[in-house]
Amino acid sequence: MAKTARKHILIPKHTKLSDKEKKALLEKYQITVNDLPSIRADDTALVEIGVEEGDIIKVERDSPTAGNTVFYRGVTNV
Repeated sequence: MAKTARKHILIPKHTKLSDKEKKALLEKYQITVNDLPSIRADDTALVEIGVEEGDIIKVERDSPTAGNTVFYRGVTNV
């Protein structure tokens, strides 16, 4: 059985935010989904998550120098 892209060592952890988490994030920073950097819905890291345009993805990376860093991306179909 082949490994999925999500389990590859070089792919950071991608998590879809719940509606409650999404609302809290947008309110905290007073932004819209369109203000976030984008990630395509067909990105290989998202295939198994089941995302739709307008969802927000939390990307967590472990770095030996910066520790655990968190990024947010807005899902697009473009």
